Amino acid sequence: MAEFHYRSCNLCEAICGLEITHENGRVRSIRGDRRDPFSRGHICPKALALKEIYEDENRLRRPLRRTGDGWREISWDEAFDETVARLREIQARDGRGAVAVYQGNPSVHNFGTLLSSGELLKALQTPNNFSATSVDQLPHHFAAWAMFGHPLLIPVPDIDRTNFFLILGANPLASNGSLMTAPDIVNRLEAIKRRGGRIVLLDPRRTETARAATEHHFIDPSSDAFFLLAVVHTLFAENLVDLDRLAGFTDGVEILREISKAYTPAAAEPLTGVPAAVIRRIAVEFGRAERAVCYGRMGLSTQKFGGLCQWLVNAINVLTGNLDRAGGAMFTTPAYDILAATKGGAIYDRWRSRVRGLPEFMGELPVAALADEILTEGAGQVRALVTSCGNPVLSTPGGARLERALEKLEFMVAIDIYVNETTRHADIILPPATGLEVSHYDVIFNLLAIRNTAKYSPALFPAADGARYDWEILQTLARRLTGKEEMGPVAPEARLDFGLKFGKYGLSLDKVRAAPHGLDLGALEPSLPERLFTADKRIALAPEIIVGDLGRLAAELKKTTAPADEFPFALIGRRHLRDCNSWLHNAEVLMKGKNRCTVLVSTTDAEKLNLRDKQLVRVASRTGAIELPAEITDRIAPGVVSIPHGYGHARAGVRLATAARRAGVSVNDLTDPETLDELTGNAAFSSVRVSVKAV
Repeated sequence: MAEFHYRSCNLCEAICGLEITHENGRVRSIRGDRRDPFSRGHICPKALALKEIYEDENRLRRPLRRTGDGWREISWDEAFDETVARLREIQARDGRGAVAVYQGNPSVHNFGTLLSSGELLKALQTPNNFSATSVDQLPHHFAAWAMFGHPLLIPVPDIDRTNFFLILGANPLASNGSLMTAPDIVNRLEAIKRRGGRIVLLDPRRTETARAATEHHFIDPSSDAFFLLAVVHTLFAENLVDLDRLAGFTDGVEILREISKAYTPAAAEPLTGVPAAVIRRIAVEFGRAERAVCYGRMGLSTQKFGGLCQWLVNAINVLTGNLDRAGGAMFTTPAYDILAATKGGAIYDRWRSRVRGLPEFMGELPVAALADEILTEGAGQVRALVTSCGNPVLSTPGGARLERALEKLEFMVAIDIYVNETTRHADIILPPATGLEVSHYDVIFNLLAIRNTAKYSPALFPAADGARYDWEILQTLARRLTGKEEMGPVAPEARLDFGLKFGKYGLSLDKVRAAPHGLDLGALEPSLPERLFTADKRIALAPEIIVGDLGRLAAELKKTTAPADEFPFALIGRRHLRDCNSWLHNAEVLMKGKNRCTVLVSTTDAEKLNLRDKQLVRVASRTGAIELPAEITDRIAPGVVSIPHGYGHARAGVRLATAARRAGVSVNDLTDPETLDELTGNAAFSSVRVSVKAV
């Protein structure tokens, strides 16, 4: 007889509620849970992949060792013994830094991994810690730390109550919200318009979100800081600065006034491609709106001035009194508050990368430095690598160079469920139980949600006999490395229960478990200055460390604006609703349909290049070249081309489905690890200069 199982989808940030019909160990259907108070029955196509991942014949279920003639299954004890012995040996011989760690994006989508990975890092004590954070979101954390005192105290747009939503470089209709957990985003945006509000979007591409916006304007890639400074200038010039209650605990307003004087809308027009009159009008309308919020995401974060952009987004919300106010940018008060167990304070530049001297932030080095640390010989060279839930060959800048670096490693162990473009270089692969086999509570995305909710999802199916959970793998490695084998792994539910009991709402795991559709804990509420982590409980509107980076922005003005003839186009990325970086391409249900790995070229540029739609073209940069079909469209600005992120599974040695292996090429064979946001260390994928030629 069919039964129903309710859980949160953990495949993207939206954490939509699911109703899964199952019978005799088989999934019959996956639908949106209409009784989930947060997602209200909405799901996207990705949820269907949970069934395919569970049933996937390519998914690993036992540890593998790479041999001279292929992969061989080994026991867990054998895998743990060899991994610990090799890591100990290399660190004893060459120092703690000889072992590096890379954690991928899926780590934060699994509370077992999230709550246990710190134990392994503590056991290894390596300064060479890397993650996907410096791929796409470090500027958000840096701005939050500098302004509010904690890198995780990131304000979230209160879109359910706003009347003016200003969006830069974000496409929530494809991402379901990013660093803004917002399920059912389509209806939430439509609700803004129904109540007479406005949605204004600036993006070099007329994205899916542009269809929901009241207006869209093309903006030149990586020019957003000039636009935002011109908005700040206009707010001061038009006497629209009103901090309201924030004035009592905000410093730096006059500094920002002086800074903005030189950045007029007229000065920004030739730099951004946005007419001065449009910039001025948007700023005035924003400043006069009863409830407004400014939000910027990938397009702002993955550029050379990502830190400045996210600072200015926050600053605009502060200057108009729209921070910590209903309808503005607000802070969550989650039931399990990870901020209560972490610290702000001095978390920047405590050490630097060996080769390029890049500063640490939050205990991590920029991932753009990883290949250098492996390839550059000498004391401190990385000789072993531990990866967890990550595929940096496809996800980080200069992927082809990193691939060459992985071949040079003395030892590599990967915690992953697939033999993919990265893990195929590992000596040992440790596959955890996954998806429908594991329980879930969303620790991170409840911290970034547009509404306070709580939901615990038990496992639907038991893990296979002899399988290990992610937290078991991480804790076992850590305890064997530190000689504490007698301490058995502890399930993350124990820590979750403790955190829930001491949280604001006084919940427990039993109370949350008793509400299978989730608990609605209410709308976001004002929480400042109490929630600030700055020493004086004041907002730093003009942090010295960020203001100092304006000199680098000013230097950009002195450079020639004419593109080099060799590489005349600016490359930007894009995301599709059926994708999630590189880790869902093995699901046939998501890969069916037309090829999505194309290069978008404007109609104007296609005419100049004499290109036809679907024609194979060669896109080249300073670091590499790829071939893929052109997609001719009027939905992208002239002089700009776009290629999606996460593709490129045709490399030899991967064990993926046919659909994945034929799924395009990797844009990160073009991106440049030498180019990053110097302030934060985030990779600068946006505006890589490229050429486009017919094959």
